[in-house]
Amino acid sequence: MGIIGLLIFTAIFATALEPHDPIRANVLERHIPPFWFEDGSTKYLMGTDALGRDVLSRVIGGARITLLVVAASVTTGVVIGTGLGLVTGYYGGLTDDVVMRIVDAWGILPQLLVIIIIILTFGQGLFILIGVLAMLSWTGAVRLVRAETLSLRSRDYVLLAKVSGASDTRIIFRHILPGVMNMVIVTATLGTGTIILTEASLSFLGAGIPPPEPSWGKMVGDERQYVGISWWTSFFPGVAIAMVVMSGNFLGDWIRDHYDPTLRQL
Repeated sequence: MGIIGLLIFTAIFATALEPHDPIRANVLERHIPPFWFEDGSTKYLMGTDALGRDVLSRVIGGARITLLVVAASVTTGVVIGTGLGLVTGYYGGLTDDVVMRIVDAWGILPQLLVIIIIILTFGQGLFILIGVLAMLSWTGAVRLVRAETLSLRSRDYVLLAKVSGASDTRIIFRHILPGVMNMVIVTATLGTGTIILTEASLSFLGAGIPPPEPSWGKMVGDERQYVGISWWTSFFPGVAIAMVVMSGNFLGDWIRDHYDPTLRQL
């Protein structure tokens, strides 16, 4: 939670925290090592990259991009998936068959390849990236919410609501949705790591955030050819990716254990 909180804080106040302009290049100061090396400088605490840009400033700026992409794509995907899961689980029938066949068809596709094709077709951009990453989040939410809705719709309090004349919309949002919210939260939290890694992979392949905006995955990809002479340009953004992904997974596991009554200790 501390690392996730640090990410959010850094992303919100990135402009104030950046010691230098993250996209300003100065080739005369390229490949300066971190300050604790003999040739390092306290002007650039984490050194500079191949274009002379401050690595620390780019890592901080990359946090803002990462948080924006992850928050928007996960929220969009989970909202769509939750809505479809509620509808298909409550009504069943043809609606359920059609939606679940679409989910099954999407699940067997090579998703990363499909996403790259979409980006190459429509062009790189922040909103395009958020849209394609949201496509990774909705299928898991549909399956989990649908399964829980199938169980909840036969509970006594739902049946009593039907007898009392409550509309389907009221039953879904007032009586069933609160019962699946814990699962939605866990799905969103655990899906954060997957979204971050996918965004980093796309940026590494040159299909993610367009230049010159900093992105952790793009920093690793752009500087991989200089690992032998300036390892810090790829190391620090790689560590940032690993820490955030692991923190998101740990937080998701904790939330799942907290909300699952079968896992609680007496």
